[in-house]
Amino acid sequence: MAFDQSFLDELTARSDIVEVVSRYVQLKRSGANYFGLCPFHNEKSPSFSVSPDKQIFYCFGCGQGGGVISFVMRAEGLEFPDAVAFLAKQCGLPIPEDTQDPQAGRRRERLLNLMRDAARFYYAELWKPENQRVQQYFARRGLRRGTMNRFGLGYAPDSFFATMDAMQAKGYTKEELLACGLAARSEKGNLYDKFRNRVMFPIIDQRGNVIAFGGRVMDDSKPKYLNSPETSIFHKGRNLFALNLARKTKNDYFILAEGYMDVIALHQAGFDSAVASLGTSLTDEQARIIARHTKNIIISYDADGAGQAASQRAIDILKKADLNVRVLKIPGAKDPDEFIREKGPDAFRRLIEHSEDHNAFRLENIAAKFDLEEDEQRVAFLREAAWMLAHIDGAVEREVYAGRAAQMANVSLDAMQVEVKRALSIRRGQQKKAQRRDVRAPAQAAQPKDRALHYPDIVSGRAEEGILALIFGDNTLVSYLADKITPQDFTAPVLRKVFAHALSLYDAGRPITVASFEGYLEPNELSLLARITEQTVPAKREQAMDDYIRKIRGEALKHAQPISEDPAEDPLLAKAKLKSRKK
Repeated sequence: MAFDQSFLDELTARSDIVEVVSRYVQLKRSGANYFGLCPFHNEKSPSFSVSPDKQIFYCFGCGQGGGVISFVMRAEGLEFPDAVAFLAKQCGLPIPEDTQDPQAGRRRERLLNLMRDAARFYYAELWKPENQRVQQYFARRGLRRGTMNRFGLGYAPDSFFATMDAMQAKGYTKEELLACGLAARSEKGNLYDKFRNRVMFPIIDQRGNVIAFGGRVMDDSKPKYLNSPETSIFHKGRNLFALNLARKTKNDYFILAEGYMDVIALHQAGFDSAVASLGTSLTDEQARIIARHTKNIIISYDADGAGQAASQRAIDILKKADLNVRVLKIPGAKDPDEFIREKGPDAFRRLIEHSEDHNAFRLENIAAKFDLEEDEQRVAFLREAAWMLAHIDGAVEREVYAGRAAQMANVSLDAMQVEVKRALSIRRGQQKKAQRRDVRAPAQAAQPKDRALHYPDIVSGRAEEGILALIFGDNTLVSYLADKITPQDFTAPVLRKVFAHALSLYDAGRPITVASFEGYLEPNELSLLARITEQTVPAKREQAMDDYIRKIRGEALKHAQPISEDPAEDPLLAKAKLKSRKK
């Protein structure tokens, strides 16, 4: 949805960025800006800056930045229209109906309504008398009617057209069915129902909208699970199954499970903080979403090899989000669902109480690869364990687990500490080499963090950044640039895009601010712009502007083709010579 710019200006004017960010980050004033720990990556010293004067945020660690709308998009995992609506509701500002692109808003609303109606259709199908076998499938899995209702479970009929026919009867089009992933197109171009003869799990966002489905077969046919594709209303990596329910928990921890049935079984047993990723490995963004609701996470993946490997990957991702990670061991069952059905909720609660710290889990997984009765295998275990322990930052924590590793291999703590010290030395040496490489590559360091925004000419690119920093600091300098430089002179596409839009804002009499670019630039482009506007602006601005222009012109001349002295071969040269003769 494209909003009227005057509405966005008023929205950002009412939404003070320091006040909004303070709801998510503990900020302390330092000079003109506020600083805190970045909510978008794991850090121990504050590098996250909020400028009340510029109304922007920027993290010097991870490079994320932008205005207040961009912050809400990242913090809440929302798309631009939803972030605007979120802020508008908070400050009591009604969204105008006459937006520049009302069709886009209506299209999104229709897709959400379509998914809601599809969920109701699947739910009604489940409880038809002729579908008792489906009801019995859930009953065999131990689910009660109330649980099934709370999760909106349903059934997609064994038909190629049942869903399409039902939704078209409600006035939805084939194009809309395709757009939200309910229909698929065959190689011959014919449309058919994507979900057929599957029990259905609606995926609901934090605002209660059905945005996707997961469908599971009731036998051993493949694929076992079929999930909605990425659509304009659904992004797998930005949502979690059952987060709409888990966010209301009174527990001080979340449980991260692998599948829909595990999560539902956990909720039914009273563990209402269970969530799961959506048909894909856990993502950094999902970990950050969890971190906004709790600081403690318990991984409860399947007990098989694949589940244990997934746990290892999830630990690294969750630790980056600064979460306290523990891992559940499920004895005698393949997953939480099976364990709860066989042993009951109290037994599972005891598992949670005795869940392992992630370091203990990793040590045991390393030990499982070796026969610790054989000397060579013990040595191999100790070396691999030492390398793992060398990645623990805290000295006390590292010593505790070094002691545990020593006991597992039946060696002295002193011997284990020698091995850990050696691994630490190697690791620190590698870190110093990486730092030296960074120092030796200033040109690379001057490039944007996002490689997609690479500057073709770094010298010209930095000068172009300087021009943008100046005009964002003082909009009146745009008039000084008249006839001196144009967007076409900019070598970096992203900077050319920003400069051109800045000129159009100035011509329209609107302020040139980062907030004016929200909704116009992509998130990575906006982060770059926030970094640029954080630059210190020289006192002699017009002189600095001339210096930047000369650098851009000088780089352009370096890369220009040699100019022919023959007027017949170079019309521009011929024109210049003609002018000099007239003079």
